[in-house]
Formats: sequence, structure tokens, C-alpha cells
Amino acid sequence: MSKALITGGAGFIGSNVAKLLVDEGYDVVVLDNLSSGYQRNLATLPTVEFVEGDVRDVEGLSQAMEGVEVVFHLAASVGNTRSINHPIADSEINVIGTLRVLEAARHAEVRKVVYSSSAAIFGELKHLPIREDHPIEPDTPYGASKLAAEKHCLAYAKLYDLEVVCLRYFNVYGVNQRYDAYGNVIPIFAHRLLHGLPLTVFGDGEQTRDFVNVRDVARVNLLAAQTAGVSGAFNIASGTSITINQLVELIRDVGGIQPAVEYGPSRQGDVRHSRTDISAARMVLGYEPAVEIADGLAEYMAWAKGEMV
Repeated sequence: MSKALITGGAGFIGSNVAKLLVDEGYDVVVLDNLSSGYQRNLATLPTVEFVEGDVRDVEGLSQAMEGVEVVFHLAASVGNTRSINHPIADSEINVIGTLRVLEAARHAEVRKVVYSSSAAIFGELKHLPIREDHPIEPDTPYGASKLAAEKHCLAYAKLYDLEVVCLRYFNVYGVNQRYDAYGNVIPIFAHRLLHGLPLTVFGDGEQTRDFVNVRDVARVNLLAAQTAGVSGAFNIASGTSITINQLVELIRDVGGIQPAVEYGPSRQGDVRHSRTDISAARMVLGYEPAVEIADGLAEYMAWAKGEMV
């Protein structure tokens, strides 16, 4: 049985990766400081070993890494707005924390690190669809810190006997994604919808986003771990896009609630349009998104009704 460590494994994406790995027969260890994760996300996974700890803690990280074959590094300070308000903490976690993970993995003779990067590394988009060779000009501390961490990962893959795959997520949504004022639009909309509050759309609502379900993201993490001899960076999304106005209509329909909608000024650091070319991940990793957004939103809203109300 292969042993895997998931940093940030009690969080939204990490807990979905943990579930898939358990289903696939992995021996799973989760390291999480619970700053944004929840142990209840792992409640249905009794075989998972939970270690409360921080990726900046060298000793704790080294202990959690013992006997591990593959590391899924998801622990991070997430979000453009949060990073604008707290830029130092953002880089301490995202850059130094990632270096600590890479060093621990190298010394533990881990075979592979799968790093969760972000589309925020690109900044304002110059053309669509976005390929891996799109200009990289992050315009928030979060984008800059995720890019710096990604560059460290790729450098380690060149310098040491360690394979590293960086997965650049676009707008991930799905089960276990809880409301966070700094978070993504879907859980914010779900929270407000279920509490009878108006939905706030920043700008005119015609900005587009490429939403990808967390079950597809968990699957590509597994594919990245299992694809031998591969290091590099890959865009991970659905390869399609919808407007925020269309999202409002979809979430209204699946939620069965008619919300009021308010429009506000555009937010600093937000990109206007997003759609992703996922052909590299298809070709190299065998990635194929399978969850349609209407189905994924229906699943998410059913979960949210039990968790957010």
C-alpha cells in the first residue's frame, strides 16, 4: 500500500483528495493546522491519520513525511483579497511553507510532490484560451507567492531526485467548500442564497470564469501522482466558461430560491475573462473533466443546505 501525505488535507480540496486516495487504497496522512480546514471534512474517513501541524514547522513536517511515497501539497493562504490585506503572512505560508515541504520531501526520499498552484499566477489575461505558456504577470501578492512557490518546485525537480507536478487550478468548487468572505464566488452565493440575502455581483456580471468541480481536481491530483517520470506545470480547469450572470441563474435554479441581485463596483485584482486550454493535462496526465457545472452545482447546493443553514 502506498503512503501519501496531504498538507492542508482537512481543507476543501485536500479533503476531497483524501477521500479519493482512501478509495484507491492509499495509506493517508493529513497535516493541517486547521486555520481554514475542518476535521469534520475527514469524519467519514476513519483510516486517515490526522496530524495537527503547520508546514512551516520543520520537525513536525519531517515526522509526518516518514515513509511517504507521494506528497500532495495543498496547504496555503488562499485568495487575492486576503493577500492584499495580509501580504507578509501570504508569502510566509505559500513560499517558505512550500520550501519546507520540498526540503522535507527531499530528505525523506519522497518520489513525487504534487503542488497545488493557482491561475492567479497569470494576472490580467492577455488572450484566451489560457495555455501554460501564457504570459505570467501576477498582480496580487497571492499570485506572486504561488508563482514563487511553483518556481521553487520546478527548480527542485531539476536539481534533485524528486519529481514535482504543479497543478494550476482555476475556479474550483464543490462539496466541503465552506463560506469565506475572502473565498470564491460559488460558496459566497450559496451562503447568501440560503440565508435569504441578496447576491452581490461585482461589476456588470459579464465577466467569465472557468469553473471546475473538485471531484475532477481530486482525480487529476491522483493522475499526477501516478504518472511516472513527469514533472512540470499544468492548467487544471473545465476548458469552458460562463458569465457570473449565468452562474446566478444556475445557482438560483438548482437552489430553488429566487434571490435579489445587487451590482457593485469591480474588485481590485479580479480578471475580466477566463477560459482555459487543458490539452497539456489531457495529453500528459490523461486528465478529462467529467462533472458538468449544472450537476456539480446541484450536488454542491444539496450539501450546502445541510452545512450552511
